[in-house]
Amino acid sequence: MVSRTIPVEPFKLVIFGATGDLSRRKILPALFRRFCAGQMPPEARVIGAARTELGTDGFRKLARSALGEFVPGSGGEAVEAFVGHLDYVAVDAVGDGGWSELAELTRGGAVSAFYFSVAPSLFGNLAERLKTHGIADRDSRLVVEKPFGRDLESARSLNATLAEHFDETQIYRIDHYLGKETVQNLMAVRFGNILFESLWSERYIDHVQITVAETVGVEGRGQYYDRAGAMRDMVQNHLMQLLCLIAMEPPFRFDSDAVRDEKLKVIRALEPLAPEDIVRGQYGGGEGLTSYREDAGVPDSATESYVALKVNIANWRWAGTPFYLRTGKRLKSRVSEIAVVFRRVPHSIFGGQTDNTPNVLTIRLQPDEGMNLRVTIKEPGPGGMRLVEVPLDMTFAEALGSAGEDIPDAYERLIMDVIRGNQTLFMRGDEVEAAWAWTDPVIAGWEERGDRPAPYDSYSTGPEEALMLLHREGRRWREID
Repeated sequence: MVSRTIPVEPFKLVIFGATGDLSRRKILPALFRRFCAGQMPPEARVIGAARTELGTDGFRKLARSALGEFVPGSGGEAVEAFVGHLDYVAVDAVGDGGWSELAELTRGGAVSAFYFSVAPSLFGNLAERLKTHGIADRDSRLVVEKPFGRDLESARSLNATLAEHFDETQIYRIDHYLGKETVQNLMAVRFGNILFESLWSERYIDHVQITVAETVGVEGRGQYYDRAGAMRDMVQNHLMQLLCLIAMEPPFRFDSDAVRDEKLKVIRALEPLAPEDIVRGQYGGGEGLTSYREDAGVPDSATESYVALKVNIANWRWAGTPFYLRTGKRLKSRVSEIAVVFRRVPHSIFGGQTDNTPNVLTIRLQPDEGMNLRVTIKEPGPGGMRLVEVPLDMTFAEALGSAGEDIPDAYERLIMDVIRGNQTLFMRGDEVEAAWAWTDPVIAGWEERGDRPAPYDSYSTGPEEALMLLHREGRRWREID
């Protein structure tokens, strides 16, 4: 199978915060890979913008260094050809310095997009100046990174600030989880195959587990993370989006607003969380390891580095089927997956030959993106009907041949979708606000009750209390490995 590269229109992409970590690690490498794939047209320009007086030569040097560090095997003519598409201008986000120069660089009929890789506190200043200096027009596109506020009030304020200068159809709130190949394949598997969609309800699915486990702690991000915690940093956005894609109704077509309308319905149908359906944890240290509190620099911190939830959706499709969500830092393995656990067969005709193991559809986001369906078959050989579990495995790199060997990074796909004007994989303002409206009471309840997170060992599977979320109902978490 051969992967197709679909060209995009000529564009000018301005990266505000171009000297920052996100630009170096993700944005510039993503653009370079799309350039190597032949997707960037010859007229495309990438314009770095930041406070630093760097100059175009300095920015190109920074880009060469970033590509050498984050794109294995890059170098030579390809890198030199790519950096020839880069320009740079020093701008003052809260003043007028550099804006006339930026206006000159962005003139022309190409698609214009502006990537705000900066703190949300600067969004309003940048948006205002883009309009004041005539740089952005009604066809321009604006990309904003999370966090989209830290609660409902701040999210509404941020949305209102952007809405003063840009229409909702111009705003692309980026969540890199939605750009993963497997996440999009989830929609293809659900809505492109009658096999799964006909079984996709409380009648046939016992429960769903969504796990995002990380082995790293909060080293280097302690100051930010201690003000956020796992609930704000991961659940309100990444896990919420995965939950929506699993639980949503089929949209009438694969269209940006049709898809996002169905996701919004899921968020609004979430039942309020009871305290007994929530477990918070915080990793400890020992044996040469630093604890969360040491990494965050807050000796008495009550911020969670782990959270597990039992979530119920109040609609006809999912009534009675719980969704278990968990995410944490400094856990046993790095893994992101969705496990759809089907109900057991109502009656086993094989007697003691099987323990009536349920089928499980596993969607892996990382590592090794792919899908796996565990089914029961007869063990080969003579001697009677012996049943075993086997996986029907679709690891993309293996199943799709050369097309699966080089799966584009999420940022590659999402940036190209911005240029195309496709908002399907980006969050809408009302989605963000609805997610905060559900999340805020949970966080407020912790603060009112003075709840403290349960300790757990570094590189474990999390606090013991999380096991009871499932054990009390005869279920168990999947292994993190």
